[in-house]
Formats: sequence, structure tokens, C-alpha cells
Amino acid sequence: MAGNLSVAERLDRLAPDQRAAATARPGPVLCLAPAGSGKTTTLVARIAWLIDRGTDPATITAVTFNRRAAGELAGRLAGALEPLGLGPDAVRVRTFHALGLEILRDAGATAAVADRAGLLARLFPDLDDAGLAELDTAISRLKIEHGVSAGDVESDPGAGPVAVRFAAYERALEARGALDFDDLVLGALRVLRSNAELLARWRRRCAALLVDEIQDVDRAQLELGLILVAPANQVFLVGDDDQSIYGWRLADVRRIFSLATRLPGIERHALVANYRCPRPVVERSVRLIEVNRERFAKSVRAGADGRGRLILAPDADTDHVRIGRVLDSWPADVSTQAVIARTNLELVPAAAAALERRIAFNAAGLDLPLEAPGLDAVLAAIESAEVAAPGVPLLVLISRLRAEADERLARACDLLVGWAPRFSSAVALRSAVEASRHSLAGLRTGDALLTLATTHAVKGLEFDHVVVLMDADRFPSRRALDDAREPQRALEEERRLAYVAWTRARRSLTLLYDPAAPSRFLLEAFDRRELG
Repeated sequence: MAGNLSVAERLDRLAPDQRAAATARPGPVLCLAPAGSGKTTTLVARIAWLIDRGTDPATITAVTFNRRAAGELAGRLAGALEPLGLGPDAVRVRTFHALGLEILRDAGATAAVADRAGLLARLFPDLDDAGLAELDTAISRLKIEHGVSAGDVESDPGAGPVAVRFAAYERALEARGALDFDDLVLGALRVLRSNAELLARWRRRCAALLVDEIQDVDRAQLELGLILVAPANQVFLVGDDDQSIYGWRLADVRRIFSLATRLPGIERHALVANYRCPRPVVERSVRLIEVNRERFAKSVRAGADGRGRLILAPDADTDHVRIGRVLDSWPADVSTQAVIARTNLELVPAAAAALERRIAFNAAGLDLPLEAPGLDAVLAAIESAEVAAPGVPLLVLISRLRAEADERLARACDLLVGWAPRFSSAVALRSAVEASRHSLAGLRTGDALLTLATTHAVKGLEFDHVVVLMDADRFPSRRALDDAREPQRALEEERRLAYVAWTRARRSLTLLYDPAAPSRFLLEAFDRRELG
């Protein structure tokens, strides 16, 4: 068992590139870790090596991007610490937000952490979900990138409507004596800069700092990391510029390129093998991502024996039918499977196909038509419209209804669009909805072998069999490109999203697309004659 290995045995099991990174000299180190290259293995080995060389574990802190990653790292690290006679909590493992909160609590702060989404919805009931999401991002941008406060806005007679809403939100937080997630990092930065004793204490606790997914940090998170490691700068940064996919969360891939100016003398190590994916998946995903200009030049090859398949699946049928065909093609065993799409809405037909086959599935965060508020009212309206206009296709009836519906019913209409094409009448549609409702309770479960998810949601995960929807205007997202301030940079981020999606596959990757309208990314990774 890897958890029982001594440090020497652990290092001996590493590939040469992993070992070189794990044992790099103390100081600033950037470990470039492509998909499937064993970054967590390398990170754990680095921590074990530091402790074996005499570093006090109380001075080591590892920071990850989210709670899921923190839990995985802590679990893996516990096995490495045991042979060293240390308990699982000997090394501090935190997310940036958890670390910020711990620093604030150490400074005496007692404020509660507010639910921003819930508070915004209460403060601004005139905004729909999309408007609330845009405001959420705008608030983070004002706070993190521009350092704007409520007072700045209130003293500015030319403040726009977004800024005014921001100021109202900030005053609501203040009235509740609360902080939001952004404030955890920003507040920690403020107290560290103003309290020399606190800063010295936390620099001792982070004398050896390790940061995972460095490509995904925002400006405040990077500044927090840099202030904690100064002036010795013993920091081990792990990440991959090709997997920077959180621009909407204010990550910027250019930060990873500028690390040399912030951390003089930084030593760069590149992991070179993808041990997860079949060889053809590695080769084509690399061919795709090499189109990007904003990236480090690197060589990535298939590790191990590279067995497995990449399947091109041209199919012009409806999403429900063609996804169903893929589900039918996968083995009926205990392998893990995933349907990956660019947006949640594109996953609705996948859920319908799974329900039809009585396949249990995990679809966290996916709103299904069966669960939509107002669905029964929409179905009744469709039935009435069909009686009044016999022979009109269901999709046309739904579109007409949506144009006249309020927000609640419009959402139900949008979700039904993925189901309607396979039914000849409103009665048949209602019958299928009622039957599927009955099945849904037992089939939608968090521990299912089949996962339906967007690319953002599967970052850091892997599956035996993966299908990715790769139609033109869906991937890359036409809306994301049209709405972008910098379309070329947005296109590169979309390409990184595709790279992440493709590299989730361990045994097979199926790329599903309309042969008449394949994604431009397929045209970049394959020859036209291969696509059919």
C-alpha cells in the first residue's frame, strides 16, 4: 500500500520527472502538471520529503482550490505522514478561503460568513438567475481586481447601476455584521498587512507553502500566498496553464506566466506524461491545446501502456437519441461513465436517455424538466395550444408559449426543449413526464456510476468512459465568445475547457458531433477526412 511507504520508497516509485519536482531545492518552484501526470502524488511526495529532511510539519501549509481537492489531498497525505510517526492533521491543508478565515479568526474577527447568492436574491428580486450571476461576478471583480468599497461608490455621482447595487449589497453585509467569501481572502490580506505580529506568526506557519491549481487563483489569492512566503519564498506551486478554465471566477492564465517576476529565481519543473488517458486521447488533446498561444511550450506524452480508445461519433440525430446510443455502447459493468457538455441545458437529453433506460445517474446542479416549477402549467398550456393548432410541432408550440410566459414558466419551457423532439403529441409528452417522475426518485443519486456534468464541474475528476458533446456553436460556446470582452482570449479558454473534458477519460473517449456542423476544435485536432 502506498500509504505505508517510507519516504525513500515513495520517492523510488516516482517517475524521474515527478521525483525531480518533489525533491527540488528549497525556494520558489513551479511544477507544471498536465492532466493525468500525477500532480497530487508529486505534491504528497514533496511534503513527505520536506519533513524527512527536517522541516517542522507545523510550518508546512498546503492550499488547494476547493474543498473537494482539499479533502482528497488530506486523505492522501495522511497515508504519507503515518510512516513518519505523524497524525493526519500534522500538516495544515486548506482552501484559500478556509485559510483566510483562519487568519481572520486568529486576528480576533468574529463576523459570520454570508451566503452571497441568497442575499443578492433577497436584495434584488427584479433580477433573474442570469442577472444575479452576472452581478455576483461583477461584485467580485469590483472587490478583488479594483479594490472598490461601498464608500467609493456612494461618493461617486456617476456610479452606474451595477456599482449602486454593489454598494447596497456591501451595506447589507455591514448591517448583518457579515463577510462573504471574497472578504475572507481580502480581509486576511488587510489584517496581515496591518499587524506585524500576526504576519510573523503566519509566515512561520507557512514557511513551506504548497499551492495546488495555481493557474486558477485570482489576484487576491495570489497576493495572500506571496505575502505569506516572503521574504524566503519557499513555495511549491503546482498547476497547468492548459487547464486554466475559471476566467469567469477572475482567474487569469497570465498570472502563471508572470510568476518569474514576482518570485525571482523560480525553478520550473515539468511533468511530461499523462498516465490517465489512452494514447490517442493524449495525442489529439495535445494537438488541440497546442493551437493556443497563451501557454508554456511543453511536451506531453502518453504514460504507461496507453491502452484504450478514442471514438469519433458523427451523429445527426436528436441529442436524446444519439446520447442514448452512446450509453448503450458502454459495458454494463462497474466502470465509471460521464456525459460531459459545455452547459447544463445540453445535459437534459442525457438525463432523459438515462431515465428511459433506468440507468442511475449523478447530476449535481442540473435542473431537470421533471423538477421545474410551473411544469404542470406549461404542459397544460401546450395541450391547449395543440388543440387550437393541430399539426404544429411541439417545439414550435413551446417556443410560442415561452415568448409569452413569465420567468418561471419560461424556465420550464427551456428545460422541456430537450425532451419534446421525440414526442408526437402533448399527451405523449405528459405521459412520458409522469412516468419519468416516478422513476427519477430512485435513479438520481450521488453515488451512481454515470455522471452528467459540465466541463467546469468535472475538473479534477476522471472516469473510465467519457462522451463529450462537440457540435459547432456549442463547444466552443457561441454565447461565451459573443459576450467576451476579448474574443480571442475567450476562444483560448474554451479550447482549454475542451482539453479538460477530453482528458477525463481513462479507457475510452467518445466525441459526439453533428457531421454537418462539427466543432472547430475537432477540425483543429483531426483531419477533415477523419471526421466523416
